Amino acid sequence: MPADTRDALKALVRAEIESALPTLIGLSDWMYHNPELGRQEYQASAKIVDIIEEYGATVTKNIAGMETAFVAALPGQKPGPKIGIIAEYDALPEVGQGCGHNLIATAALGAAMGLARIGNRLPGSVVLLGTPAEESAVPNAGGKIHMIRDGRFEGIDATIMIHPMTYDRIDYDSSLVAKGLELSFHGKSAHAAANPEDGINALDALIVTFSSVGLLRQQIRDDARIHGIITHGGTAPNVIPNLTKARFRIRAADITYADQLFHRVIACAQAGALATGCTLEWEEYMPAYLNMVPNRALGKLFANNLEHIGRNVSAAPAKTGSGSTDLGNVSHHVPSICAYLEICGTEASWHSTAVADATITAKGHQAIVDGAVSMALTAIDFLFDDDARAAIKSEFEHAQRFTGDV
Repeated sequence: MPADTRDALKALVRAEIESALPTLIGLSDWMYHNPELGRQEYQASAKIVDIIEEYGATVTKNIAGMETAFVAALPGQKPGPKIGIIAEYDALPEVGQGCGHNLIATAALGAAMGLARIGNRLPGSVVLLGTPAEESAVPNAGGKIHMIRDGRFEGIDATIMIHPMTYDRIDYDSSLVAKGLELSFHGKSAHAAANPEDGINALDALIVTFSSVGLLRQQIRDDARIHGIITHGGTAPNVIPNLTKARFRIRAADITYADQLFHRVIACAQAGALATGCTLEWEEYMPAYLNMVPNRALGKLFANNLEHIGRNVSAAPAKTGSGSTDLGNVSHHVPSICAYLEICGTEASWHSTAVADATITAKGHQAIVDGAVSMALTAIDFLFDDDARAAIKSEFEHAQRFTGDV
């Protein structure tokens, strides 16, 4: 296709997104004021679906065993390449939209709205993927993993998404593998003053476990992280607890080492049970998040469009830490990339109310439009540029030889 014609389509899409900004900003701010935890994003998911259906999308809802998951096929679906635009919309306990998923959702929606207007003129197709529960705040999180297992990423040639951050950046770094472990200790209740000798203290077992994990941290690799919380510590101070529970997240740069640490934490819990006379039950309460395998060729398309609209992704600071995301699992199946867009400075600690508050500022709102426009333009380039798609596919296949399909 001639470049001027592609540029004309880009101009149409950009105009459509900008005209929809009141709707997008209104929805994002609504999500800030009405945060919903993972797998419970009933209202946010429904609002997104209602809007994209107005643009002629064919939406499949309640998929992969998740009521708030959906796949929206935009108008103009035809044989040829297919690109997926990913939306996340879950919030965190206590801090609400402290990871800015309201911006991720509305930027993805905006890109889909713009592309829906030119769907019949695209040499391929676009899908909007509604992926619940990216945060590990609820059991059986990792909506993208469940959708992979349900075949919802089959036939998609690439996926893109944005994420708010304290800087602009195309994320070419990997992420950490993350596994979730839930522990339950069973003891025996007794009066803590009258007859403590008759009790078996399940909280003691948990304290031994946390102490052991604390010592274990001294002997692990720099790329690994272990962190946990007590989810049930007892019922009353004068009753020896007969049941306690905790959850841990175990992270590492690769799945092999993460598995090793996962079982070492279980060993710490077994030691706590043995020392106190309790019994232990454990389970992996969510599927493992795999490390991200970013696709640089796809990132180049994305970066070009971000630079075109004024985002300087080449001036990002060096990355000093890493989290985990179920987009990592997607990147093992489909060429994928994520762009970070600045909404606040480093004074805001991530996963905090300060970040949530930043999503309703002018910079937060600008991230919606810039994210929507850049993703839509990148989708157009991907569908029209045969050479770029070939480079993206070649890089992905090369990476697969080293990571293995999972």
